[in-house]
Amino acid sequence: MKKSVFYHAGCPVCLSAEHDIIDIIGVENVEIIHLGEDTDKIKAAERAGVQSVPALVTPNGNVLHINFGASLEDVKK
Repeated sequence: MKKSVFYHAGCPVCLSAEHDIIDIIGVENVEIIHLGEDTDKIKAAERAGVQSVPALVTPNGNVLHINFGASLEDVKK
């Protein structure tokens, strides 16, 4: 089974969402990507359709924007 991908930037909103996502779908079913630390993954997030973080990209390619922590433009700075 393909994993979901959870993108975040390390802010309190993002970290809270990360904990909830892990509780809901399990750590084995999600790849966690901290875009503030792993900036080379920003382009992949954009290609997937992520516009803001925190966001979860499902195995089907759907992007679920969760609350609003920061836009990807803010993360790039």
